[in-house]
Amino acid sequence: METIHTRRTIRKYSDQEVSNALLNRLLTDAERTQTMGNLQLYSVVVTRSPEMKQRLAPAHFNQPMVTQAPVVLTFCADFRRTTVWCDNRQADPGYDNFLSFINAATDALLYCQTFCNLAEAEGLGLCYLGTTVYMPQLIIDTLQLPRLVMPVATITLGWPDEQPPLSDRLPLAAIVHDETYHDYTPADIDAHYTAKEQLPENQEFVRINHKQTLAQVFTDCRYTRKDNEALSATLLETLRKQGLI
Repeated sequence: METIHTRRTIRKYSDQEVSNALLNRLLTDAERTQTMGNLQLYSVVVTRSPEMKQRLAPAHFNQPMVTQAPVVLTFCADFRRTTVWCDNRQADPGYDNFLSFINAATDALLYCQTFCNLAEAEGLGLCYLGTTVYMPQLIIDTLQLPRLVMPVATITLGWPDEQPPLSDRLPLAAIVHDETYHDYTPADIDAHYTAKEQLPENQEFVRINHKQTLAQVFTDCRYTRKDNEALSATLLETLRKQGLI
């Protein structure tokens, strides 16, 4: 598919609306994705109103595309619906546990990715927000998510108003392991990462962050141990409150 070779993360959108008919068709078509036990352990909350987008924005560090995109979609791991179904059909659900969360999160992320592929094939642009799991309680409160429902992914969606450059990717040899896992030697790291490190935009990234290597930008600035541990604690506490661990 040609789209996959030219896909870009879009953060600026035109004023053109995304019609309900198109959005609902894409969401329906995405339901054909893989799912555990054919249970479809996901829900998606569609946010269009400016007020609701403003309320969601702080959970995503007020990134401007959250309020500027025509549509924001929050994909949730959802064992609530299945549990209520069981309760109403003389069945005893046992889905308030971590394994069930993992299964539902996997379902939700698969559904999200299928939707993204279909949306981009229609010419829509989107941005995947990894911030969804950083402050999940704010999203839960804003979207009124009940017990056994947990936000796991968010995308902003609209018609592109920019054409940013393609992001770099590691070579296939960096991610594929034949038969068993092959651990990485220093020579492997050099072979897999040197081209990425030598890109002018990444060298500039190192310079403006006053670091010696690109790896230090990630460990010292973007995804620090302190932040990772604090956000992990927040995530675990939220999963407990939602009844998923």
